[in-house]
Amino acid sequence: MGLENMQLPPFVLQELFKHSLIDIKNEAKPATKPVSKELPFSVLGNNRRHILLIIENDESVYLPDDQLNLLLGILSACSLTMDDVAILNIKNNKSLTYITITKELKPEKLFLFGVSPHQIELPLDFPNYQIQRYNNQVYLTAPQLSVYQDNKPEKTKLWNCLKQIFDL
Repeated sequence: MGLENMQLPPFVLQELFKHSLIDIKNEAKPATKPVSKELPFSVLGNNRRHILLIIENDESVYLPDDQLNLLLGILSACSLTMDDVAILNIKNNKSLTYITITKELKPEKLFLFGVSPHQIELPLDFPNYQIQRYNNQVYLTAPQLSVYQDNKPEKTKLWNCLKQIFDL
């Protein structure tokens, strides 16, 4: 297979070409840099749309490559990128509570993959795939990302919830 025949998945293309080569706006950029707040825990992503994905994984710092690729595909289907979300591995941050998370990241939507609400001391419990509103936030619990690898029924359940949450 030559480079002429290489097919890249849409989420890879989106990540490669997320910025235009030509700056149409000729506005002067401010000389000062935005103040970056140091978080007491580490996250992957820029959280621009205040969407938090909470996972529990002890195989890697965040996610193994296959699960990260799956997640990127899910994000792409929702018209999101890693710029829009933050991934938090509670395995590395066991003492975190939803209060600390809300204070620091200000999430509007929280997805708990393989994490139960009581692990972040959320004062309510609800089953997987039940969209739950609490404290002006939307919560969704779902199985670990590894469950979705070759499981179409589970992917369908997740996709139906994502369609409701993101109005797709």
